[in-house]
Amino acid sequence: MPEVREGVDAIDRELVRLIAIRTGYMEAAARIKPDRDAVRDEARKQDVLTKVGAAADAAGLPRAIAEPVWETLVEASIAYEFTVWDKTRA
Repeated sequence: MPEVREGVDAIDRELVRLIAIRTGYMEAAARIKPDRDAVRDEARKQDVLTKVGAAADAAGLPRAIAEPVWETLVEASIAYEFTVWDKTRA
């Protein structure tokens, strides 16, 4: 069991590193988008979730795990992007 936990912890650290990189792109998007209404883009959100579903299927990741994780990630990213958008225009 300790080896399994070490593996999980290593994966978690890598996921955090990758999400930090993804968040950098959210910051860039907030700076680029011309108006606040552009921050929430439902078509883009659906596109991301569709692509994640396909990637999950290809990787053997159950959608029961992938879909709620990415739904939460996307919504948190949108909220963060609103914060950055507001902050950069204050």
